[in-house]
Amino acid sequence: MTGPQVVALGGGHGLYASLTALRGFCDVLTAVVTVADDGGSSGRIRAEMHVPPPGDLRMALSALCEDTEWGRTWRDVLQWRFATDGALDGHAVGNLLIAGLWDRTGGIVEGLDWVARLLRCEGRVLPVSTQPIVVSAEVETPSGLVHAVGQVAVATAAGRTLSLAIDPPDPAVPAATLEAIAEADAVILGPGSWYTSVLTHFLVPRVAAALEAAGPRTILTLNIAHEDEETAGTDRIDDLAALRAIAPGFTPAAVLVDESHDDAVLREAVEEWGARFVAVPMRAADALDRHDVSLLSAQYERLVAWVSAGGALTR
Repeated sequence: MTGPQVVALGGGHGLYASLTALRGFCDVLTAVVTVADDGGSSGRIRAEMHVPPPGDLRMALSALCEDTEWGRTWRDVLQWRFATDGALDGHAVGNLLIAGLWDRTGGIVEGLDWVARLLRCEGRVLPVSTQPIVVSAEVETPSGLVHAVGQVAVATAAGRTLSLAIDPPDPAVPAATLEAIAEADAVILGPGSWYTSVLTHFLVPRVAAALEAAGPRTILTLNIAHEDEETAGTDRIDDLAALRAIAPGFTPAAVLVDESHDDAVLREAVEEWGARFVAVPMRAADALDRHDVSLLSAQYERLVAWVSAGGALTR
């Protein structure tokens, strides 16, 4: 083995981007995926079968499909959604496949590994917990404090998120998830929906402890969007403050931001935190809020080599 072992944490489109950027140069690549989603097809399967929502796990598997006709075909099948007048309407084929394997095998990790074999994935996909998680938040709105319950409610609450919690407060975590973080040469955290895809990992006590220990090997990737539903009215300095409030014992090796967020206040906050500040062009030419995967890959390859060589400890 000559390349690094890397773990990427998150969910949805943010994790899809980071996995796509990482897969070209990692010998061992593992995705650790949030399980708080309660909307759409995932939410329906979660409620009916009492299993983790499969949607973000499906996205990660799709990102890791073998880059062949076989892999690309299965990627597209996994993402295909039914449009019917009946109960299948809106369901993604991949969500049903994952749920079917969970039902057959009785094991969350085992079922995901079987799907990965079918897709010939260039990496492994693991959940942050084998239990579905309910995320809740206290949100400051123009009309007062609101208690939002559920990923969709938190993500769409019109206001400033003040605090986060999960239920159960100490969910079951697969041993493989903790082992992957502990053994990784580098850990990638973000981008993604900041509160419901990134910060939720720090609300799972055993994963939070693993991430704190992995801080000197962690690259934190901040979002490009100036505003989205979860972080409307805030900026990257606020995202940083929210993370530090939830995980006071965690310090990453580096914080990677797009050049559009290169300002003195953010730079000073990152350096005061004890992390390396890296601001470079990363925005896709045809989007306002999306990373260019090739630019992101180049930065990850450089920073992963740096932390793997102990750069965070010797700078």
